[in-house]
Amino acid sequence: MKINELKPGTGSVNLEAEVVEVSTPREVNKYGRGLRVADVLLRDDTGTITLALWNENIDKVAEGKKVRIENGYVNTWQDKVQLTLGRFGKISEAE
Repeated sequence: MKINELKPGTGSVNLEAEVVEVSTPREVNKYGRGLRVADVLLRDDTGTITLALWNENIDKVAEGKKVRIENGYVNTWQDKVQLTLGRFGKISEAE
């Protein structure tokens, strides 16, 4: 799948992309738990999209690296389209 194919509501997203930028993780309180979240800008040859990463997944990315997303989904947050892993998605370094 390519980034330009991603629309809100798209599920079962599998793609490879380059990490362009990783925001500084911010602390949020969700359901009484302290969590970390960071925005990651991904790019492929068709465009860019923001990937929201939580907790330990933030440590799996670095600018300039390629990543593989498996079983992600696309939603909107504050009127912006974003990719997320949800409970069942995975992220790993691509070769």
